[in-house]
Amino acid sequence: MTIILPAPVAGYFAAKNRHDVDGMLAPFAAAAAVRDEGRAHEGRAAIRAWMEETTKKYRVTVVPEAAAEEGGRLVVTGLVSGDFPGSPARLTYRFVLADGAIAGLEIG
Repeated sequence: MTIILPAPVAGYFAAKNRHDVDGMLAPFAAAAAVRDEGRAHEGRAAIRAWMEETTKKYRVTVVPEAAAEEGGRLVVTGLVSGDFPGSPARLTYRFVLADGAIAGLEIG
């Protein structure tokens, strides 16, 4: 089943699966924030550094399996495969979208 995602989110996942950091960063707002592995990354420079680090370390790909609106956020469940113990695993991506961009992302 194909999941229809808003353009910024679809672009993020497509770039993530290509391991394209520039493409992953493109849909994020300048003041965006990401929370992953218990750490917060605020602003495009910090988000880029996080993307570069995790892309090199884990080489993750994600297959979105479900998406739903929940409390003003788009919640996407995806099957994540890569170089990490327990791969593949299902993770939840919680996106906040604003003005056609990703303003926030929490992964867990």
